[in-house]
Amino acid sequence: MPLRWWVQGTMLVATFWLAFVVSTPAIVAWSATAVLALAMSGLFLGYGAARVDVADGWLRAGRARISGEFLAGAESLDAHATRQVAGPDADARAYLLLRPYLKRAVRVTVRDARDPTPYWLVGSRDPEHLAAAIRVISATDPSR
Repeated sequence: MPLRWWVQGTMLVATFWLAFVVSTPAIVAWSATAVLALAMSGLFLGYGAARVDVADGWLRAGRARISGEFLAGAESLDAHATRQVAGPDADARAYLLLRPYLKRAVRVTVRDARDPTPYWLVGSRDPEHLAAAIRVISATDPSR
């Protein structure tokens, strides 16, 4: 999660605290504020918890995973290309792991004939590095 989201969320909780402290007893104001702060933290941590990992021949993106043997390569996308692939040029069957604060992504082509998903679009802070790692696991397929 970007730092600015944490700052904005904290300021929102502080605004609620101010409204509570002038209209309710102090214990209610502090208790309600603590509950809001915990809820905000839980939401932010849960939303930002999706991980992207390339290890042991597998690509893991969020809760999904796919073996490198079913990948046909990866392409690093800049911000404009990411908007195109996620928007006007999108395929409804594609797997997307995008976050609004990540402007760039990697398009991973799936070559499994049994899988209806044509590609994965995975948001990344470092798409070049991620694409290179995916190319390595897709090239090490022993069945090719």
